[in-house]
Amino acid sequence: MSEQKTPVKPAPVADDEIDLVALVKTMWDGRRTIILSVISGAILGVAVALLSAKEYTASSVMVPQMGDSQSKMGGLGGLAALAGISLDVNPGAELSPMVYPQIIGSIPFQLEMMNTPLNFQDHSQPVTLFDFYTKYSKSSVLGSIKKYTIGLPGVIIGAIKGKPKELTMPVDSTKQPLLLTEDQYTVKKALDAIISLDVNAKEGYLTLATRMPEPLVAAQLAQKSQDLLQRYITEFKIEKAKANLAFIQGRYNETKAEFEKAQVSLAIVNDRNRNFTSGLSQIETDRIQTRYTIAYTVFQDLAKQLEQAKIQVKKDTPVFTIIEPVTVPTEKSKPKKAMIVAIWLFLGGILGVGIVFGREYIGDLKSKWKETKE
Repeated sequence: MSEQKTPVKPAPVADDEIDLVALVKTMWDGRRTIILSVISGAILGVAVALLSAKEYTASSVMVPQMGDSQSKMGGLGGLAALAGISLDVNPGAELSPMVYPQIIGSIPFQLEMMNTPLNFQDHSQPVTLFDFYTKYSKSSVLGSIKKYTIGLPGVIIGAIKGKPKELTMPVDSTKQPLLLTEDQYTVKKALDAIISLDVNAKEGYLTLATRMPEPLVAAQLAQKSQDLLQRYITEFKIEKAKANLAFIQGRYNETKAEFEKAQVSLAIVNDRNRNFTSGLSQIETDRIQTRYTIAYTVFQDLAKQLEQAKIQVKKDTPVFTIIEPVTVPTEKSKPKKAMIVAIWLFLGGILGVGIVFGREYIGDLKSKWKETKE
């Protein structure tokens, strides 16, 4: 008799293993839901792309011109010390380009930018940024939807609190801290978002960019920002040059007094030792002559530097080399419609798959719940 073979049962699938066939079958059974979700995502993506506000970006690439960080008087320190003259060489430091973004974001800078007149298409006369954001700027459809959906709690809280009480500064002091009105603070927050300055420390250049809903306005704003930044840095350099001038003037006066003193001493020694030829008198004359020569050299060099410092105060040199000037943009930087639609399609697909598997999971839970009751 032949032995009967026991049928081999398929190994059960472990709980922690993923049954790909079951996953694909679940998705196929729920394909209607997934397709509807993808279509809904596509419709929403097209709506968002069409309703998003247009934005144009104007930019400029600049290379900062840094001066010599070492003082020109550095070479005179040792020579002046031989003559008994102390030159504390520290006229000031160069303003680092890493600080430039802080200038862009400073309140005095932005207050000037608020008063910049720009040529908007819907206005026959130039309109300042302050008037544009406080009187003429309208929220986009998406902005309004966001405000009264996601931002609704904030709107309700703001309505309950009411407008904050405006502060007033006392008039009994000549120097007061800056105090912004509510409108000025609102415009400042807008400027923080539309004006940016990126510093590429490795390559040594700056990129200034402005974003506005119109191309000409974006270019005008970028040009104004560039000019104003250059003016602020130039004023700092002029102040530094004035401080340097005062420093050199003080050292010049000291060396002049030392030089005149050495000059008188040399004349006295020459007159006293005119009829003497001894070695001691010659040593004294040589010592005074050396002191006089050093004092004269330091005095002469400082006189030259004093004239250069006076010229530097009146000199208004550009602080930037413009690599890429500001141009009127021809293409929108936002919205990127294809990317928006693609993102919403992806989100729609993810949502549809989530609904299908969520529905199946809930069904399994209900079945297990009924089994436990029975």
